[in-house]
Amino acid sequence: MVLPWSAIFLVLAIGGFGLVVLYSAAGGSFTPWAFGQGLRFMMFLGLAIALSRVPMRGWEQIAFPLYGVLVLMLIGVEAIGGISGGSQRWLDLGIIRLQPSELMKVGIVLAVARFYGMLPAGQLRTINAIWPAAVLIGVPAALVLLQPDLGTALMITFGGFTVTFLAGLPLRLYVGAVAAVSAAAPIAFGMMHEYQRNRVLIFLDPESDPLGKGYHISQSKIAIGSGGLFGKGFLQGTQSRLDYLPERHTDFVFATMAEEWGLVGGLFLIFAFLLLIRWGMMVAHNARTKFARLVAAGLATTIFFYVAINLMMVMGLAPVVGIPLPLVSYGGTAVLTVMICLGILMSIDRDSRRGRRLP
Repeated sequence: MVLPWSAIFLVLAIGGFGLVVLYSAAGGSFTPWAFGQGLRFMMFLGLAIALSRVPMRGWEQIAFPLYGVLVLMLIGVEAIGGISGGSQRWLDLGIIRLQPSELMKVGIVLAVARFYGMLPAGQLRTINAIWPAAVLIGVPAALVLLQPDLGTALMITFGGFTVTFLAGLPLRLYVGAVAAVSAAAPIAFGMMHEYQRNRVLIFLDPESDPLGKGYHISQSKIAIGSGGLFGKGFLQGTQSRLDYLPERHTDFVFATMAEEWGLVGGLFLIFAFLLLIRWGMMVAHNARTKFARLVAAGLATTIFFYVAINLMMVMGLAPVVGIPLPLVSYGGTAVLTVMICLGILMSIDRDSRRGRRLP
């Protein structure tokens, strides 16, 4: 089997650098984060390689059943899910605490792509091309909002609507959607939980409460800015080692890295992600079927949203919405989600290579 070694190398480089950052975040110790993350990383990388063997017909057949199972799991979270930090997001499966909403980021891309792959081209500009996709996206997004998890709900919505856009729906629909969302923004703001409203207000004026609600983002900016060009040096970060930086191993892991590795480390990480996303878009370009093209582009865009939202969040360019930095932030389900994306992309790439070899 021919594997896309360039993409695997990029994933290994990003994940390996992430383990170095987690080792440093723990004060120069493999526990409690780096060792467990490394084990999960290698296990899920093996899963990605195994998924690359699944034929495209298999992904088409599993798209809707997988979506249905994940919706049921989201309902299960509401009924028996574990509560942590005021949110009910996890199912405890013993060996892993699974966050179904993370996996839905993949499930929504497969389901919406499958729908448009089945839709006759002549119906693309009719109502039948809109309302089923809207239901597919809206149901899981609403269930995730109930947890409450605004960031993941937005990721699911972005992922689904990206596929609808790439499928060729008229641009005027998106212009109208943006206008409708803008008009409904004040109502949506009033319906948010108090902590979500506080995050938006702090984003608009982070200096209004730097020691209270704005503490996270203030300390993140200090950590990133103090790193300078080359950083303070490995294991020399003061913001993380002295516990000034909250969530230094999860949501704000980029700030932990930037303090020690500086702008150079940040650019290395961003460039590696851009190369990985570029590879994913090339896989979409070379795909043989409409379903494969939509899935590949949707999954590559999902990884982009992960990275872009997290970086904007830690730099104060977006409200704090709890989106991890893929392959770097500590956490099993986020790594699993990205590795599933990688596995499906490798499956599509393998299908394309095999098609080019056929006479």
